[in-house]
Amino acid sequence: MMKSNIISFLYFRRLSLVLRSSKLENVRSYNHWCSSSKFYPSYKCSYSSVAEKSDKPHCNIGTIGHVDHGKTTLTAAITKCLSKYGTKFVSYDEIDRGTEEKARGITINATHVEYQTIKRHYAHTDCPGHADYVKNMISGTAQMDGAILVVAATDGQMPQTREHLLLAKQIGLEKIVVFINKADIVDQDVIELVELEMREMLTDFGFDGANLPVVSGSALKALNGESPEVGEESIMKLMDAVDNYIETPVRDIKSPFFMPVNTSVSIGGRGTVVIGTIKQGTVKKNDAVDVLGFDKTLKTTISDIHIFKKSVPSALAGDNVGLLLRNIKSNAVEKGMTICAKDSIKMSNHYEAQIYFLDKSEGGRTKPITSKFTPIIFYDIWSCTCRIHLPSNVTMAMPGEHCSVRLTLMERMVMREKVSFSLREHKKTIATGVITKVCDSVIFPVRGLHKVELSDW
Repeated sequence: MMKSNIISFLYFRRLSLVLRSSKLENVRSYNHWCSSSKFYPSYKCSYSSVAEKSDKPHCNIGTIGHVDHGKTTLTAAITKCLSKYGTKFVSYDEIDRGTEEKARGITINATHVEYQTIKRHYAHTDCPGHADYVKNMISGTAQMDGAILVVAATDGQMPQTREHLLLAKQIGLEKIVVFINKADIVDQDVIELVELEMREMLTDFGFDGANLPVVSGSALKALNGESPEVGEESIMKLMDAVDNYIETPVRDIKSPFFMPVNTSVSIGGRGTVVIGTIKQGTVKKNDAVDVLGFDKTLKTTISDIHIFKKSVPSALAGDNVGLLLRNIKSNAVEKGMTICAKDSIKMSNHYEAQIYFLDKSEGGRTKPITSKFTPIIFYDIWSCTCRIHLPSNVTMAMPGEHCSVRLTLMERMVMREKVSFSLREHKKTIATGVITKVCDSVIFPVRGLHKVELSDW
């Protein structure tokens, strides 16, 4: 009898330890998902009216500009100066925290931070400025409602300043605020000259260069708490200009849910988390969704939604969210894929578009474009090889001309009508365009894009 009781006691003790161990492992996995930088390499949650009860409207903005002009320093300075309004200070090292970013002293991955002023709440994207990471810059700008263009008073406009403005205009940004950085180490005459130069350039790109706000100051002084007149005061003037000049966007919450995937992570025992900014619609827990892109069609369900590292029942257009997908492996989801409401969007590899080919003065090609030309297409946060087909009655398109074309992509992707894109060749943007029609997919051999022929165009 005694032996039987001892065996029973040991059995139940072992079972209890196993259950406790399992429970602890789930908690660890969950905590990693919510807070570990390993799983959220560049993700900082943004404001959501669902997650945080507040009357403040929400806006997505970010910093753009040439490399080493002070975009990351300005981002850190903004969070420090606004810490009095409940913002958490994010240091420079926390923004550029990658090993290569620290070694080279440049931003490579677009990073999200959040802060709030008296009037609004912001999700801020710090974009890379280096020419080698324009793809990440395009991904970051695609999430913005407005932008802060950073230009160093010591340099003025530079090649990536123009490149970023061109891409921002192509993506659809309408409101830009200019911050002239490093104003503490030049004379006032130089600052005025840089301001005049920037207003003229912005006007050339189609922005309201004559009336947009231009603020000068020193992000480094603000970050170090020195010289308030060019430091903290300039940051507060900048944020006041952003509050008043960049309009709060009207969110489309009635259309079907649609979100591009910016990052995907696998959580052991939980599933796959995808991170991105919701473009339109509303998503709720247990909603059935499709994951589309790169010739893949996956069916799944939303198990959980996280905003501000908090689980919420739903999220709206404009929110930066992490969505837990049921029964999906992380290697099945790629950056650039689309999550949408079930059966709401058609995926294709063939589209009609209206294109403007940039001329030489705008950084475009010097030679004409003929049919079957094969550049790289950048749409939202993804890119792939595509083939241009000119109409049968058009022999060639010259730089500086508009033309109707058909685009055939290497893989089936989601592209929506009336949404813009850009074409790049040899690290240069050579054309911008807008999708006018979604056509039926074209069938061609694997890696046989060069064999596609269109008889009806």
